[in-house]
Amino acid sequence: MWAERRPGVPLELHTVTAAEAADLVRAGTVDAAVARLPIDRTGLHAIPLYTETTVVVVPKEHVVTAADEVTVADLTDEIVLRTGDDTLDWPDGPPGRAAEYAPPTTAEAVEIVAAGVGVLLVPQSLARLHHRRDLTYRPLVDAPGSGVALTWPDAENSDLMEEFIGIVRGRSAHSTRTRRSEPPAAPAPRPPSTAGRRRPARRRR
Repeated sequence: MWAERRPGVPLELHTVTAAEAADLVRAGTVDAAVARLPIDRTGLHAIPLYTETTVVVVPKEHVVTAADEVTVADLTDEIVLRTGDDTLDWPDGPPGRAAEYAPPTTAEAVEIVAAGVGVLLVPQSLARLHHRRDLTYRPLVDAPGSGVALTWPDAENSDLMEEFIGIVRGRSAHSTRTRRSEPPAAPAPRPPSTAGRRRPARRRR
């Protein structure tokens, strides 16, 4: 949609971690970020986009794959990896038994699961991002979801940023909020009035 409305302005995408997204926006390294909530909103605008389903990543032969959905209680006896970049908020603590080693990243944790050690709880998009042919996942129906938001600096928006926000919000190209209003056109000049003018007298022959 951006390419259709702004064909002369490329939209460059950069992969960043959840922990650094907000700081990169504040530093001006990127113009905006799709970030996982919660974030420190100091100096930032943020609009919630959606809440993502949490899934459990397991080897394809794991017992939980027999069901279409999994509950937290189903993982009581499982070794559950805790990653350093985990953004899920567990009010009563993560389920299962904690592994002795806490991998710093989701990517490393996926490798450990593939080696047959433990399971991993992540938002569904991360399970898709780190997909492997020897792994699969199932929705964890009673787990907390992961909120996702668009964030950008709280300074005055440029025309391009207004356009981008409008696209994210689903505004049409003709929305008055998508584009900044243009100054009204000057009224067309009116023909001179003939009221009160005397016609010249006709000359006698």
